[in-house]
This record gives sequence, structure tokens and C-alpha cells, in this order.
Amino acid sequence: MKNKTIAFGFVLALAGVFLTSTIMAQAQASPAATAKGTVKGANITINYSAPSVKGRKIWGDLVPYDKVWRAGANEATIFETDRDIKIEGKKLAKGKYSLYAIPGVKEWTIIFNSATGQWGINRDGTTTQDPAKDVLRVKVHAKKSSGFQEKLVYTISAKGFDLIWENVDVPVFID
Repeated sequence: MKNKTIAFGFVLALAGVFLTSTIMAQAQASPAATAKGTVKGANITINYSAPSVKGRKIWGDLVPYDKVWRAGANEATIFETDRDIKIEGKKLAKGKYSLYAIPGVKEWTIIFNSATGQWGINRDGTTTQDPAKDVLRVKVHAKKSSGFQEKLVYTISAKGFDLIWENVDVPVFID
């Protein structure tokens, strides 16, 4: 009886290790990513989850036009600055914000919201963006990207940041 118990425990231990390694080996569909850079003396960090195109039409389909979008996947995208900055000429105090967007064919609205730490969408598919907690909204103009971008990516440069995905580049200027 003792040998059978030890053997059973050994099999369970092996199964547990196998299951754990199988779960850990699976890649996230929209992995976490971070963009960091310095703009006008401010350290900027954007934490987001990067979905892929996977053969889908993104703009105006998967991500509808004229509706609030969480600007990434999974948790709400987080924008952080360690100094007061101006986004498109409007003041944004240093701090941490959820970043949302309202995509349009040419013009987008970028939203900085004071509520952070929430999942990006509700069960009904609407975003978790609470308009009462919007700190800043700016209008920006989208353009065709220089090439096809399979995974959503944020880049930070001396001029500000860009959201690039599929065939669209959305530059946001920091003055």
C-alpha cells in the first residue's frame, strides 16, 4: 500500500509540473508591452497590451470609428509622466492616467483619464472610461503608417508619442 501511495504522489507531482509548464508556455494573445522615453525633459512611460491584426480589418471594424476604445487590449492602457507637460498645447499635470481614444477616419480624440488600474472593457463590451474622470481630451490627425504593423505599438520620440497599428499612425505631440 505504501508503494502505491508514493507512486500515485509521484505521478501527480509529474502531472502538476507538466500542467504548470504547459500553462506557462502559452503565449498571451495580446502581450504586455512598455514604451519609455524622454520628451521635453519629462520621462514618459506607456504600459499597454499589444493585440495583433491576425488578418482582421482593424479600423472601422474590430475597433469601430467614433466610439471610445481602450487604446490597447486587456487592462486599460496607462500613460505616465513625471513632469507637467503640454499635449497638443493643453496642460497635463504629472501623474498616471488611463489612455483612451476615439478613432475616426482622419481625426482622433485622445483621452487622459484619472481612473487607473481597471480592466479596459466592461462585460457588455463598452469601455471602462468614465467621462467624469477625463482630465484632458485632445484632437489629433491620423495618417497612413510607413508600413504594415502587425502588433499595436507605441513609440516615444522627441516630438511626443505615436500609436501605430495595421496601416495607421496616430502622432500625439508634446510641446
